[in-house]
Amino acid sequence: MDQPNVVTKPREPWNKGKLVGQKAPFKLKEIWAIRIRLRLGRERTFARGHAALGPRPGSSSTTRPDLHR
Repeated sequence: MDQPNVVTKPREPWNKGKLVGQKAPFKLKEIWAIRIRLRLGRERTFARGHAALGPRPGSSSTTRPDLHR
C-alpha cells in the first residue's frame, strides 16, 4: 500500500484577494432604490392578478344578450 511520492502544490484559497468581514451599511440612496423596486414589483403583480381574474374576451358575460328591455 505504498503510494508513490506525488508532490502536490498547495491549493489557493477560494477567497484569496476578496474582502472578508462585515459589509458596510446601505446608503440612503440605495435604500430608496430598493424601496422603489419593491413597490414597482408589487404594482406589476397586482395588475397582472387583476388582468387574470377579469373577464376573458368572448366570454359569455360580455356577449350575453340583454333580456330585460
